[in-house]
Amino acid sequence: MKLLVSPINPTEALASLNGGADIIDVKNPREGSLGANFPWMIRAVIKAIESKKPVSATIGDFNFKPGTASLAALGAATSGADYIKIGLYDIQTADQAEELLSEVVRSIKDCDSDKQAVSAAYADYTRINSISPMLLPEIGAKVGCDVVMIDTGIKDGRSAFEFMSEEELTTFVDDARDLGLTTALAGTIKFEDIDMLNRISPDIIGIRGVVCGGDRSSEIKQELVEEFKARMAT
Repeated sequence: MKLLVSPINPTEALASLNGGADIIDVKNPREGSLGANFPWMIRAVIKAIESKKPVSATIGDFNFKPGTASLAALGAATSGADYIKIGLYDIQTADQAEELLSEVVRSIKDCDSDKQAVSAAYADYTRINSISPMLLPEIGAKVGCDVVMIDTGIKDGRSAFEFMSEEELTTFVDDARDLGLTTALAGTIKFEDIDMLNRISPDIIGIRGVVCGGDRSSEIKQELVEEFKARMAT
């Protein structure tokens, strides 16, 4: 498994890198679960870590706006991100998800076919009026996504494991892998969730709050990244 850590600036990016993160995920928590940061911040993070690890960038929690999402994806791609990640926050049908993601994937791949398109759905989908993440592997594979992910839409301290069972999350991972997709799990993950994550064994674990001391608005601490990484299965 790989560890994805989500810094908001170069200082946090270096703490994440030095703590053992495998992917540096630039985001802006002030704008939501997958809140987008600025193009110059993506470039600043890439410069700070000297391209030692892949960089991911979130582009937002999106409702059905394929054009806006495509432009945002292109902005992240041209700013240097290796992974471009979109959240299906208020997408209410599989058809909407398919149309939105197909345009985002095209935008990314037209820029650089080696860049990775990441689609995220939410474990707490019923309270944010969105589609079930269990639909995402089939949709993602159909439109050419590289990575499918589960996160939480509302960051109120409740983790993905409070909304979906270990069995459901394992099924998500297995279904996605059967379709040739990389899998990622995130969503207010805590240290006590690591044993379950080791059993589920997604390809990527995504974190922020847990390595900020429990408050995602605080600063990432290198020693907490090190501790989390050490407890992950290799």
